[in-house]
Amino acid sequence: MDLVTVTSHRAARGREDLVLAPGEALLAGGTWLFSEPQPEVSGLVDLTTLGWPDWESLPGVLRIGATCTVSRVVDAPWGPAAGLVRATADSLLMSWKVQHVATVGGNLCLALPAAAMVSLAAALGATVIVWTPDGGSREQPAVDFVTGAGTTTLTPGEVVRAIDVPTAALSLPSAFRRASLTPLGRASAVVIGSGPRVTVSASTTRPVVLSLDDLDAGLAAIDCWYDDPHGPADWRAHVTGVLAREVRTELLS
Repeated sequence: MDLVTVTSHRAARGREDLVLAPGEALLAGGTWLFSEPQPEVSGLVDLTTLGWPDWESLPGVLRIGATCTVSRVVDAPWGPAAGLVRATADSLLMSWKVQHVATVGGNLCLALPAAAMVSLAAALGATVIVWTPDGGSREQPAVDFVTGAGTTTLTPGEVVRAIDVPTAALSLPSAFRRASLTPLGRASAVVIGSGPRVTVSASTTRPVVLSLDDLDAGLAAIDCWYDDPHGPADWRAHVTGVLAREVRTELLS
């Protein structure tokens, strides 16, 4: 979609370029930004020119850059978790064209309940690295970064820089389940098991991490079931329970 109100575009080269003027918005992949009218946006600031690596192997973590695309993230050195990453990346059912443009950071910031990278980051115990406007940074568990459907803890001036995935999580036993109302529909429930954790997303407004040892009680305590055209809340709760128990059986077998 043409953004007819946009009259300026500038490339960010350093942190000083991320200070936005009135009407400016950050641009990464732009798959959502260009999908609907943005009448309040008059300028774009391109993050992809900052030159962030798609991924880096750092002590104890695999760092995924916020501007890494969904299609590229599956090529990172995930080791035994590669299959889980591919399944999760495909869970939102983005077209291949969108996957080649949409970014990890954009997926996190958009915070759709079915967001593939939110599911992955929460399931693997990732930490979100956020640049703050004072020149510093803060870190927050991905499961806490998304607070609801379309809402996060980001405050004005903050920019997601990367997610850090603990390398220890990559070798844990894992299991993946997904359900939707139609074979080619957006995910209505995604359940990911990783070691002792079971992460629920898509069926909830925010990701929820449960203990494998106390799964039934954890499911019963969930209070943020999502309700939209892709599935009513009661159906999502039931399907999630079925999938979560399948995941538990697979991990314990």
